[in-house]
Amino acid sequence: MADFPRRDFIKTGAALVAAAAVSPAFLSARPLGRPAGIQLYTVKDELAKDFDGTLRKVAAIGYKEVEAAGFYGKSASEFRKSIERAGLTIPSAHYSLQELLDGFDAKLSFAHELGLKYMICSFPFVANPGRFHAEKYYEEIGSGIALDDWKWNFDQFNRLGEKTKKAGIAFGYHNHNMEFRKLDGRLVYDELLRLTDPALVKMEMDIGWVAGAGYDPVGYLEKYPQRYELFHVKDINPGAPTTEGEGAGSTELGHGTIDWKKVFAAARKTSAKHYFVEQEEPFKNHPVMEAIQIDYEFLGKF
Repeated sequence: MADFPRRDFIKTGAALVAAAAVSPAFLSARPLGRPAGIQLYTVKDELAKDFDGTLRKVAAIGYKEVEAAGFYGKSASEFRKSIERAGLTIPSAHYSLQELLDGFDAKLSFAHELGLKYMICSFPFVANPGRFHAEKYYEEIGSGIALDDWKWNFDQFNRLGEKTKKAGIAFGYHNHNMEFRKLDGRLVYDELLRLTDPALVKMEMDIGWVAGAGYDPVGYLEKYPQRYELFHVKDINPGAPTTEGEGAGSTELGHGTIDWKKVFAAARKTSAKHYFVEQEEPFKNHPVMEAIQIDYEFLGKF
């Protein structure tokens, strides 16, 4: 992949310094008392074009940590070296349960080489996938699995959490809004919290998806403060749909409906270790790199 042109890097750096002069908090966004991170899914298209250059741009904005969602065909060593050259760290990465069940030991070894602290499951699976259509597989699983399917997932999470814990890595689960459906009179997300072992399954709350589904993130943070160690910091547009879907109402932080003052106040009382900005396409208001700079500047207000 092509290197990020030096003149563009200098130009970007100069713009960031100018922004910092206007807002001293700009280069020290730490709303949870910890350095700001970003989920790399946000800049996935940019990474595909220029992996190392995009990482340098992310770091130049002020982000210190990244969370992976795919490894772009790189070995663990190659991926880690790129992260470190940009001055970043990578505490966690996302996997679907299907990915984790397919050669878990190899993925655990990859995670160790990468230096991960967390392996996060971000999408459920089923014991009998043949009942779904291959061309609509993820769509049908996201909307069509039953409570018994979810309970099977929870068993898998506990089992994988036990394995990762023995290996010195924590296992976690990241919600979307599919977990906020009621099945057989039970809210799936509440069953997730009830049936997974807190010692084995950590929670990464996607604040935007919780709010977008019509539930209060603060209520969960206050009720289960020890369950939450990671967060996705995502804002939601007014009137956004509550059904699952890419970019269903995602917007720049501070431009949506979430009361971040209350959310961060509650999150500070949890077991928070890491948080990652995530904004999903389509980027309607600003190009992606401008959007994540706006997101970072917003974090500097807290």
